Amino acid sequence: MATTTPNAAAESSAPAPHLAGNFAPVPDELTAYDLPVTGTIPPELTGWFLRNGPNPRDAASRHWFFGDGMVHGLRLADGRAVSYRNRWVRTATFTDDARVVDDHGGRNLRAGVANTHIVRHAGRTLALVESSFPYEVDCRPGRELETIGAHDFGGRLTTAMTAHPKTCPTTGELHFFGYGHQSPYLTYHRADTAGELVVSRPIDVPAPTMMHDFHLTAAHVVFMDLPVVFDLSHPGMPYAWQPEHGARLGVLRRDDPYGRVRWLPIDPCYVFHSLNAHDDGAHRIVLHVARYAAYGKESPAHLWRWTIDLETGTVAEEQLDDRFCEFPRIDDRLAGLPARYGHAISGELPGSDPIPGALLRYDLRSGAVVRHDFGPGRTPSEAAFAPADDRPGGPGWLITYVYDATTDTSDLVILDAEDISADPVATVHLPQRVPYGFHGNWLPDPAA
Repeated sequence: MATTTPNAAAESSAPAPHLAGNFAPVPDELTAYDLPVTGTIPPELTGWFLRNGPNPRDAASRHWFFGDGMVHGLRLADGRAVSYRNRWVRTATFTDDARVVDDHGGRNLRAGVANTHIVRHAGRTLALVESSFPYEVDCRPGRELETIGAHDFGGRLTTAMTAHPKTCPTTGELHFFGYGHQSPYLTYHRADTAGELVVSRPIDVPAPTMMHDFHLTAAHVVFMDLPVVFDLSHPGMPYAWQPEHGARLGVLRRDDPYGRVRWLPIDPCYVFHSLNAHDDGAHRIVLHVARYAAYGKESPAHLWRWTIDLETGTVAEEQLDDRFCEFPRIDDRLAGLPARYGHAISGELPGSDPIPGALLRYDLRSGAVVRHDFGPGRTPSEAAFAPADDRPGGPGWLITYVYDATTDTSDLVILDAEDISADPVATVHLPQRVPYGFHGNWLPDPAA
């Protein structure tokens, strides 16, 4: 992901790649009602589709990952696109120019851009970035997407929180971790169904690596200690690819959260995002990831499967597809359980060569891949799964924002998850473009 040095920026009026095209921020917060629709919105869809991403308020940032968080939300109900709104997450960094690190080297965990994900747990909607505390966002009528404030689990959270927590569909617990630049570099956390933080356990790792995601199964938590290491001398992102650090997976039993973490070596690589993980019998764990051979834009991600054998202490590594893929997702009701289908997108990254925008549906049993092409110049963002009924892994829809470079506009597109190659079920035409961003969710209204 390319950055522009100060000298290069002075010599050219062209914006850095992460501030150009549809990576460029939008300047306004809008609210629009009764949006035009092509096709038919399924009447079963009642709730919010929310997607978070960087949108620097001063239209400048030194890396795509550093822009102020902005949540784009579309409300669906009764077969209508009821409203669209976009709002910056008003963190202490946004409102008070607070810094993550003070003059004495102390870390302010309320300072952060909250620009990476938005999830719901225990009745709270949380905007996340891995460098700080989450920020709670309001979803009540009349206050939609207003920022409530930093959430530190009643003072019990003393580390940052990953942007990729996992909710166990069986217990309802929220599993997550925090990493940092000072020892302990890694801490595992668990919150119960009421949102109370009940486990905070430091894990000994030898260096401050960038740990963006992790894995959850019914019986295990699996951490990825990969060779992208904190380095303030590195331009842009303060992390450097250091393959000599080695790469390994750390396995912790969920029923013994303070017990031994067993580390198993793998080939050096980097993974921003996991697709899913599940236990395969008593001694095997199967993980699916979007794997980069190295950290950097010259190394595209592909779908890989890692199979951990706890009896032999080995990991089998297998590439499953040669197409570029990122932002992998499943039906989240199968998180940590065997899921037959996974989804990912192909599209642009800052500074990369253009890739035709597509959504991929992987059959993880047969290996078959089905593709939806959105048309020339049309590029999707991450697609979230919205279920049609209460059967995990059953029918549903994939919802994504799609940018059209020809018109410089964005739509919300709804696809039938069981027939993604077909024409969209519905296309909602938005009042402004939605810049490329990171992660989001379909949040159905709670049952009455």
